[in-house]
Amino acid sequence: MADDPDYTLTPSLPPSSDSLDSDSESEGGGPVKTFLEHLEDLRWTLIKCAVAVFLGFILCLSGSNVVIQFLKWPLMVAEGMRHSTEGRVVYMLGTNVLTRMTPEDSGIPGVATNRDTVFRLWPRQIGTNLVMTVQEETNPPAIATRSFDVQLKTLGPVTAFSVVMQIAMFGGITVSIPFVLFFIAQFILPALHHHEKSFVYKVSGWATFLFLLGVAFCYFVLLVICLSTTVSFSNWLGFAADEWKADEYISFVCWFMLGMGIAFQLPLVLLTLVKIGLLDAAKLSKFRSYWVVAGLVIAAFITPDGNPLNMLLLFLPLHLLYEISLVIAWWWGRKAAKAAMALPEDRP
Repeated sequence: MADDPDYTLTPSLPPSSDSLDSDSESEGGGPVKTFLEHLEDLRWTLIKCAVAVFLGFILCLSGSNVVIQFLKWPLMVAEGMRHSTEGRVVYMLGTNVLTRMTPEDSGIPGVATNRDTVFRLWPRQIGTNLVMTVQEETNPPAIATRSFDVQLKTLGPVTAFSVVMQIAMFGGITVSIPFVLFFIAQFILPALHHHEKSFVYKVSGWATFLFLLGVAFCYFVLLVICLSTTVSFSNWLGFAADEWKADEYISFVCWFMLGMGIAFQLPLVLLTLVKIGLLDAAKLSKFRSYWVVAGLVIAAFITPDGNPLNMLLLFLPLHLLYEISLVIAWWWGRKAAKAAMALPEDRP
């Protein structure tokens, strides 16, 4: 073989450090950096996150009126859903409702007591005098027949500024969250292995979906019912509920939606505990009675007004998520048992 011209001896060289680094990077460990280099990356990550939050703050500050209309939508829907169950006399001036009263208190004879009767005030010139006349409205607007018409008011010289700051704070954080998570991922993910990155991607995706689902459920369903029952409860106690503080309403709506978004992370927490072996379907089924008590306590803390009906409406979707987590854990366990049975037996 030594006489073969095509055969040459080449010494075997040890693998270069570059190839080792590329292999380690392909496994997911990322490039090796010094402690100071990591601090520098962390500093730039924090700077980019702060800039994203600041830009979101400025964006929501400039569009505060649009955000306020968005937050007032559940209240408008709640007002439109409720109608008067007994006849009242409603006085309107232009498009504004001046007052509502019972037919007996109106002093107008022949007013129907089984439905709302709407009167509109009109200025009339009679001779040299300008007088206000009353004319019955045959086709009253929807605002006149609502059982309540809540007006949000800023009762203070700096209340409007406080409302705008709340909107800018909550809205800025909400708008900037995707960018903040992206910047944090740029800092953390290079140091993770491939299976760890896959786990983080799945958890992040499901966490975002569940959070948005909780916020949407609160905005479109729970808030409408909550606001309606809150007004009814106030009227039952003998209090008028036609004027609310704007800052309290904005804070109520924002914190309620945030709390629901966080509460909807329940399946993610339970299934993560199942994955790491701390829970299984049998334990979840055994702990169901304890969860009912814990879920009611959580719903009581999240519900801002403490209304029992709203607390129950919040608990029901949380319990449904618990049952869904139980079914998924049972399916995982059954799948793992089938996979274990399919393995060939070890033979000597």
